[in-house]
This record gives sequence, structure tokens and C-alpha cells, in this order.
Amino acid sequence: MLTKLAPLALACALAAQTAAAQTATPLPRLESRDGHHALIVDGAPFVMLGGQVNNSSNYAEPLKTAWPVLDAMHANTVEVPIAWEQVEPVEGHYDLSFLQELLDQARAHDKRVVLLWFGTWKNTNPSYAPAWVKLNNARFPRMKDPQGKDHGVLTPLSSATMEADRRAFVKVMEYLRDHDRQNTVIMVQPENETGSYRVPRDFSAEGNRLFAQPIPAVLARKTGKSGTWTQAFGAQAPRAFNTWYVASYVNAVAQAGKAVKALPMYVNAALAGPSNVPDPTGVASGGPQWDVLEIWKAAAPAIDLAAPDIYDRASGNVIQYLDKYARPDNALMVPEIGNAKEFARFFWPTIGRGGIGFSPFGMDASGYFNYPLGARVLDHKELDAFALPYATVSGIMRDWAKIAATRPTWGAAKPDNGSDQSVTLGPWTITASWGQWQFGMKDWTWIKADPAPWASEPVGGMAVAQLSDHEYLVMGDHVRVSFSPADKRDDGMIVSVEEGTFRDGKWVTSRVWNGDQTDYGLNLIDRPQVLKVTTGFYSGKPR
Repeated sequence: MLTKLAPLALACALAAQTAAAQTATPLPRLESRDGHHALIVDGAPFVMLGGQVNNSSNYAEPLKTAWPVLDAMHANTVEVPIAWEQVEPVEGHYDLSFLQELLDQARAHDKRVVLLWFGTWKNTNPSYAPAWVKLNNARFPRMKDPQGKDHGVLTPLSSATMEADRRAFVKVMEYLRDHDRQNTVIMVQPENETGSYRVPRDFSAEGNRLFAQPIPAVLARKTGKSGTWTQAFGAQAPRAFNTWYVASYVNAVAQAGKAVKALPMYVNAALAGPSNVPDPTGVASGGPQWDVLEIWKAAAPAIDLAAPDIYDRASGNVIQYLDKYARPDNALMVPEIGNAKEFARFFWPTIGRGGIGFSPFGMDASGYFNYPLGARVLDHKELDAFALPYATVSGIMRDWAKIAATRPTWGAAKPDNGSDQSVTLGPWTITASWGQWQFGMKDWTWIKADPAPWASEPVGGMAVAQLSDHEYLVMGDHVRVSFSPADKRDDGMIVSVEEGTFRDGKWVTSRVWNGDQTDYGLNLIDRPQVLKVTTGFYSGKPR
């Protein structure tokens, strides 16, 4: 009997070891405190150094082309769509084989995953819904325009559509619950760029009936507005109405998914101009643009954050987007940004504003390029532009995330006009300037120098964290960083500049900068370097 039981015992032991290896890690979550935010992964703060694959790379073979690209750019996370039409090609029959393929490939390449659910909306379009949804307008109705004609977008007022979408999404979340105990997937985006272009709300009979009613009580409390939609929101009423019902729809989907596995969930916005309230017919009405975030917060409490998809090449606009989404009640994340080299500089102001993640779009070698939104071709020049800041942060990723969750931070990108950018943190003003060699001053006349090769290029950025009253962490590329006393006193000095890294949460110095390396500011150009700067006042304490 003992002889017979020995193989069984061995098998049980092996099974126990396998189960232990698959034991659930702590569930990823978003923590917010005192206006700071942190994405917690494996029980510790995490910065998503991401890359999003092309829309149709959500199949096994094209997905394989992403990993060399992601490795080359030092990414730790991949954003990948999974489509409703993949999951439920026939109503009630579910196929999660691609999700398993994604998990297997991501684990083999040591990447975390942000899963993008392309359901009722993808760029406001139902193109990723299954054919049995697309072609049954009686059961899954479109929005109506003011003339009563069908618009291409599925109406958010349809409970039948929402319930069908929700059932499929729940199947995805159930699969993650049962097959991803190690939490390879760290975040989920339910739907994609929701809303409707050109038709700001559903003008169906049901839409008109609801539009004539008072705004919901929870929205009235959140916004301080009252009355009907028109009385409360004026010219923006159709868009406010659509925003409420789209957000409520997405909330129902997300809430059901979270009931299965409570991963962080976010929504992404197709943007309009950052400095004006968009024309309700010229924006994706219903989406989480910056000026309707209060409506989204009231209607969709299951959504952890709203995030901007940025393809605007104007630096001033990008900074405005970052500032409008970096809120005490909204963690900043850039889940999509153009993959042209000039967009890489905006990584620095993103993490400098406490951003939890950043991800250029189209990061695979499947052969598709979305120029003019992104790069003409994803060659090494484009990849290197993202690889440098990612490589800089990757070694201290969790340390930076922990610091940014508790300490003052700031970041800048070279603006289109090349002007200096400054911030005051504690008793010091930190200034970023651009396009200079590592040696010398730009106002020197006694020695001739050619312009730096990068002086005319849209590259360069930096991030700084205040560690204490007199210590700062500095990172960046193609930038000169200078420190000066904020109160203009003349006894301030940089005491030491240490290049190094963190190991087990402790700073380890690899060398000390001095002389040429500090006489002309701190010049971070073309390699991953992290500096700890110690400052002081030689005549006494700061006033």
C-alpha cells in the first residue's frame, strides 16, 4: 500500500508546488492620498512604462511582433485590445483563447498587461462588436439624429446592448479571475474612446423624453446645477446628457467586471482643444474629455480614472492636457500618445506630475503606421527616443513611484519655442534649459562652438523629486538642469551631485559629479543617468 501511495504523494506534492507558484499575488489597486496617486502592483508602487500595440494586433501572430519592440524600448507593460467579436462571435458561445495566448506571451516576455475591451465603443464606433450585434438594429439600436435618421453609433440608452456587452465583459473578467492569479493583467479599460461625433445625443423618442426631465439628483449634488438638462447645461446640454448616459453605461459594465475581479479600470478620451469648451457636435460627445469629468465622476464611480489619448503635436496643448487630467480626484495616466520621436519628451512632465503610466501607440512590427498621428515608420530613431527615458526610470521604477506618491515632483518637456522651464521646490528653483552642449555657456563669445545637433529638434525633458529640504532626485535627457536659491540669496550652493541608483530602497552611488560635470549645470544628454543632488547654504540655514 505504501509503495502504491508514494507516486500519489509525489504527484500531490508537485501539484501543491504548482499551486503555490500560482498563488494569487496582491490584487493591483489604485491608492490616492493627499492629492497623490499610486498604482500598486505586487503590493508596491509601480510606474507603467508601456507600449500599446496596433488595433488589429490582437491575434497571436501579429502580437509576437510586439515583444522585440517593447524590449528595445525597455517597456514593462503592454496594452492590448480584446474585442467583443473575438470573445462572443456567436451569441452565448464564448472563445477566450486569445486571452490565454496574450497571458502566455506576456509572461514569457516578462511584461504586465493592460487589457483594452473593445465592445460597444471603439473610437466611438461599434466596429469591434460581433456581427449579431452590428446587424440587428431592432434589438441593438443606433442613436437617432435630429431628423430621426440612424446614426452609426450604438445608443447608450439601450439596456439590451448594455446587458449583452456586460455579459461578454464578465466572461473576460471571469477568465482573468480563474487563469491569472499572478495578475499579469494589472488594469482594464472597459470600452474605448466612447461617445459620438456630429450627433451630440440620441434624438430618439426615448432620448427626447429623458432629455426633458430634470438632471439626476446625484449629478445635481456633484455639480451644483439643477433643472432640466437645458436649464442646467445650456448649449452644452446635449453633450452633458450623452455624457451622463454613456458614463452610466460604462459604469454598469465596469461594475459587473469588478464584482468578478476588482482590477483598476479606466476610461480614455478622444480629445478636443484643451483650452476651450468643445463644440458639442465637433467632439466625441459622451467621452471623458477634461471639461465633463465631473459628470463622469458622478455617473461612473466604478471607474478609477479618466485618461487623455494625446496625438496633438503642439507642446503647449500637451502640457494643458496633462494639467487638466492630473487632479486630486484623478490619477494622471497617458494610455495613448503618438509614437513619433517628438512625443517621447512628454514622458518627463507626465511622471513629474505624478503620472502612473505612459504608453505610445502602435508599438509593434506588424507593418501598420498611423501617420500623421504618429510616426511615418517605427525605425530606431523613433524607438530610441522612448527607450532613453524608459531605460532611465526602469531601474528605479518602484522607487520613483513610491517617491511620487508622497513627495513633491515636477517635470518639463522642451517647449516648441525652446524657452526655459522652471519650478520652485522648497528653497530652490530648478530650471531646465535646452539645446546646449555639456560644457560651456551659450552666451560665451570668446570661444566658437557649433550648435548642439539636438538644439533644433523637439527633444528633451526632465523630472525632479524633492526628497527632503536639501536633497533632490533628477533625471532627464537632452536637458541642462540648474539650481538657484528661490529667494535670490547669494550663499546657496550645490554641495554634491551623486550619480547612482536605488537598491532595496536605499540609494547607492556609482560616482560623484564635480568640476566640468557640474560647472555648467547638470547636463543629461544621451544615456540613462539618475542624479541625487544635495544643496546647502554656507552662511546658515535657509531663511
